Amino acid sequence: MARSPLTLAASVTSALPRVGVVGVGALTEGVSGRYDSAVAELDDGRRVVVRAPADATARTELAAEVRALRALTPGVRGLLPFRAPELLGEAGLGDTRAVVVDFLPGYRVDPAHLPAGRGAATSVGAALSALHALPLSIVRTEGLPVRTPAQVRTDASRLLDRALATKRLPVELATRWRRALDTDELWRFEAAVVLGGAGGASFLFEDVDGAPTVTGLLDWHGLSVGDPATDLQWLASAPAAADDVYAAYVASSGRAPDGRARERARLYAELEFASWLVHGHETGRADVIDDAVALLDTLAVGVAGEDIMTDAPLGVDDAIALLDGLPEASGPVADTSMHTDAYDPEELSLWVTSDDADETDPSDPAAQDTAEIAVEDLATSPIDLAEVREAKQAPTAASVVRPAARSHDDDRDEDAATEAERASEAALRRWLAE
Repeated sequence: MARSPLTLAASVTSALPRVGVVGVGALTEGVSGRYDSAVAELDDGRRVVVRAPADATARTELAAEVRALRALTPGVRGLLPFRAPELLGEAGLGDTRAVVVDFLPGYRVDPAHLPAGRGAATSVGAALSALHALPLSIVRTEGLPVRTPAQVRTDASRLLDRALATKRLPVELATRWRRALDTDELWRFEAAVVLGGAGGASFLFEDVDGAPTVTGLLDWHGLSVGDPATDLQWLASAPAAADDVYAAYVASSGRAPDGRARERARLYAELEFASWLVHGHETGRADVIDDAVALLDTLAVGVAGEDIMTDAPLGVDDAIALLDGLPEASGPVADTSMHTDAYDPEELSLWVTSDDADETDPSDPAAQDTAEIAVEDLATSPIDLAEVREAKQAPTAASVVRPAARSHDDDRDEDAATEAERASEAALRRWLAE
């Protein structure tokens, strides 16, 4: 039975004994319900979020998030162009614990509705680039998971083996994935600090100078050292913005070029279906197995004859050209979600689109069910931007919005900034040529 907001509010007073709660409300999107959550108003003017796990898996996940948030010292937070929740306290709640963090303002956007162009998409790309640029010592010092490229590859191979053991995996997908796993070139990457699978709904936006800008990032339970591509796999469910997010990510990065990150991200996204099948098989959930098999069959049809690996990756100039060709930021994005608590496994099917999506009646539940497992195309073919541009700080959406009025001083500042940018790019190209 779900805990009431009042019960959770009592946990706030236990975790923060010197403050009082003057208001409390539910905090949920009505997704999978893996957490009981509430937002509380304190007598000192602060707003906090209290969360308690609803099952054993969520309990483990929440414990991992507490460890991760403790690793984010003030110095580490100062390296990021966005905010992360701050751990304020913990309190016992029956046979589990409730965790209290500060409330981060902002709105969330469903990945499927993330718009292309400058603004939300480019801000997300820059935010991920800044995250992946954090020193590895942040994770290692706290004893959080560290995986080498070889270990990442081995884990993916083991997942495929477990999916094959169910005898429900389409042969076409098994062949496609095994071919990718056996391609050495795909696994030559530099490990980085990652969230281990950030989703599009992990980002909080606020409007800065009329453009949606990432100002907060949630879901830190997977903080580790691993493959940066794991934080890009959600692009499969953001067809409109995927290319622009990735172009901004590449252009903002100061890391060594990784020409195959997009393809590994695609592989990880597809392997989520295999993971869903394995979960159903190991828990004896026939409904989950049937759902996973339907998704896998549809995916097999959609990728028939295709390979994970594409042609040679594009260079850094192509990433810069893509960004230069983007239109100015669009208007504010509608607030489609809240600062919430859980990930819904149903999101696994968001990137599988229907052949008849434009012809179905949205009010017909049967038509909606059919649309969830039919496929037209993947709409996320890798663009493969390989090289990177030197950038010490990720750009914000405000930096790409054209001002309404300009002065001569503004023009001189822009000329100087443009010249510096050109010099930086020229130096980078000389370095790459060497």
